[in-house]
Amino acid sequence: MPVLIEIKSPREIEKMRQAALICRTVLSEVQSLVQEGITTDILDKEARLRVSRIAGARPAFLGYRGFPASLCVSVNSEVVHGIPSAKKRIKDGDLVSLDFGVCHEGFYGDCASTVAVGEVKAKNKDLMRVTQGALRAALEVVREGARVGDIGWAIQSFVEAAGMNVIRDFVGHGIGRNLHEEPAVPNWGVPHDGVALVAGMTLAIEPMVALGGGEVSIDQDGWTARTKDGSWAAHFEETVLITTEGYEILTKLVGVTEANNER
Repeated sequence: MPVLIEIKSPREIEKMRQAALICRTVLSEVQSLVQEGITTDILDKEARLRVSRIAGARPAFLGYRGFPASLCVSVNSEVVHGIPSAKKRIKDGDLVSLDFGVCHEGFYGDCASTVAVGEVKAKNKDLMRVTQGALRAALEVVREGARVGDIGWAIQSFVEAAGMNVIRDFVGHGIGRNLHEEPAVPNWGVPHDGVALVAGMTLAIEPMVALGGGEVSIDQDGWTARTKDGSWAAHFEETVLITTEGYEILTKLVGVTEANNER
């Protein structure tokens, strides 16, 4: 069956810009709170509080398929979907991945970032650098007429050239009136393969990278995904609009070139 993909109208794109900007603004504010000694449930409460102050906005993840929090907080070998907890305290040297989504007036924004806390080992800083670099490599191929396979190949080849591995159990996705829409955007692929990109499409592109083998298991909580070999992971994500000229990062703060991801 053909994949049904929504092309957004100018009015819908503007609504997506608003949702995406709220998403990144809140995540940036919460990211600034990450430090040694803070518990992950406080980060979740702060994210929820900030969204509650914005008319027409709500956390996208809270209650989604039963997820019990507004913010995913994944630490070290945890890849994604980490559930915040008063028992989980951030330590010096940790890598903390924050994944956050917002629904605002019927449209969604989704973004993620990884933060290095205190004195982080060089190999883990490299992991963050490679994951961010993979996202930039993906964006370099995003244009009308390119294909989803081009995005996946750009990410995969960049990561593997650095001796690391992409996580294959989770993928990026279309986004708009729903948090997850078609097409799926894997972090691996074959050039010139898959769905063609068309102006007006909106995608959440999100490399997840492991220092080790990249295979994951799910904790007993039914959500937290961690690497099977215990290697550490990083995660960065942007909501992106395909344009006739290339792309626009909707989850980018105006005037900010790159976040400081060390705390």
